[in-house]
Amino acid sequence: MSRNAKINGLLLLLVAALAVLPLALGLGEGKEEPFTGADAQAEAAISELKPDYEPWFSPLYEPPSGEVESALFALQAALGAGVLAYYFGVRKGRRQGAAAAAAAAPAPDAAAAAPGTPATES
Repeated sequence: MSRNAKINGLLLLLVAALAVLPLALGLGEGKEEPFTGADAQAEAAISELKPDYEPWFSPLYEPPSGEVESALFALQAALGAGVLAYYFGVRKGRRQGAAAAAAAAPAPDAAAAAPGTPATES
């Protein structure tokens, strides 16, 4: 197994552990909504610490339900992943194209020693 394959396997196991361990260890038990977003948790903490706090501004768009909010977040994540995948694909394609062009181009020494080409002496 190559070094890159070992590193990729370790990273995959790490990601799986990060996803499964909180659920397996029951880190969210005892809470009404165990895995709420950071915004909701921050709002709850602020309202506990300072009940008379008023936000500076309100959201431009408030989704009608939590499902719509989740769908919009998933759409945003998918678009971001698509942009990143496109960027890395273009970058890899350019690198492969440059390598193929360099391999197809004759070497400078090979052109000088090619048969039928007069040798020039200085």
